[in-house]
Amino acid sequence: MTGDPSPDGPDEFPSEEEIPDEPMTVDDIDPFSVDDDDFEDIDDFAAAEWKTQSTADERVRTVINRTTTPKSASDISDTALVSETKARTTLNKLAEEGIVRSHQTDSGKLYSRDPEWQLLKQIRQLASSETLVNQIQRIKQELTEYKSKYDVNGPEELLISDKELDQNELDDISHWRTAERELSHLRAAYRLKEAKEQASIAVEPEDRRTGNQTTTPSNNQAPLQ
Repeated sequence: MTGDPSPDGPDEFPSEEEIPDEPMTVDDIDPFSVDDDDFEDIDDFAAAEWKTQSTADERVRTVINRTTTPKSASDISDTALVSETKARTTLNKLAEEGIVRSHQTDSGKLYSRDPEWQLLKQIRQLASSETLVNQIQRIKQELTEYKSKYDVNGPEELLISDKELDQNELDDISHWRTAERELSHLRAAYRLKEAKEQASIAVEPEDRRTGNQTTTPSNNQAPLQ
């Protein structure tokens, strides 16, 4: 068939004048062209998929959980892809449950996640971790290494010392502070875990622990035999 490529390669090769003077590199090759106008369509597609895979309440919760600065119900509704009325209803419900904080301003009510609730949520999650003790030991070892390295008891002591600190030392101070905060959270989680275990033992019926199983009669019914 005329025009079919030869299995042995092309019949014609570029002339010497057509060959570039400089060899091509990977940076010279641009096999794909991206149209910036397509990004809007991609966002629309992602938004539609999010709406089909979640409820309106779930989307509002997701948005408010990531909101660190107070925002209006209108702003949150735009991000959560719900009506402003629905967003406000859900946010007010979450505020009643203590998950969200709200406060009135001259321009209207603003909402943000409750930091105390978020902290308690994090501690509850840590308390259920099977590696909780290992995490505590790891952080304690890290803090010990910082103290040994700088011969001070804490990052603040190093910061206010007369020592001129370079960027690496300032970074260590930041990481040291983070490690101390993590240790406090891990210790709180460990205490919560112990308290839950003790409470579980305390509420266990005495007769069950001793092997005697009885049923308290109710409504004048005789105990089960």
